[in-house]
Amino acid sequence: MILQKKGYFCVMKNLRFIFAAAGVLALSSCSQTTRTTDKNKVVADSVAQEINSLTAQKALFAEMEIKDTIKIGDLVQLKFTVYNKADSVMQFCKWHTPFEPLISKYLDIKNESGEEVAYKGAMAKRIMPPPASSYMKLNPQDSVSMDVDLLKGYAINDAGKYTISYNSENMSGLVVRDSVSFVYIK
Repeated sequence: MILQKKGYFCVMKNLRFIFAAAGVLALSSCSQTTRTTDKNKVVADSVAQEINSLTAQKALFAEMEIKDTIKIGDLVQLKFTVYNKADSVMQFCKWHTPFEPLISKYLDIKNESGEEVAYKGAMAKRIMPPPASSYMKLNPQDSVSMDVDLLKGYAINDAGKYTISYNSENMSGLVVRDSVSFVYIK
């Protein structure tokens, strides 16, 4: 009986060794077949850039504008313009854009130290998916603009330089490529 147990343990040790070796071989063979060469990566990156370029040319996109210098006490007015460079009517969700009242935090505003300015506006709860009434249509080769006073939703109180970036591309479907900056002076 002792010999049978010894034999059993010996077989079990060998099986553990065999399974461990098989696992290492399986993993190493997988990594060889899924590894891409530098040449393949360059080609894949080039194709991805071309697709992104073509998509950007056909998609809706938006740009933000603001005065370079704004005096404390004046409106901090941001102009948000949506462009349709496509040859067909396109639409975007107006939620989380200036095309609805300021009821969501769709901008990130940071001071020159990188600290985020507090959002003090309302935060709307939404039903998903957005209903048809929440979309705006834009004719081919057309644009639409809206101004928003940032002081109504953001605690911009101190003099200094501020940078604004759009953070709601996933909700609206709009691509905003660049941030904008302004200097708030006394």
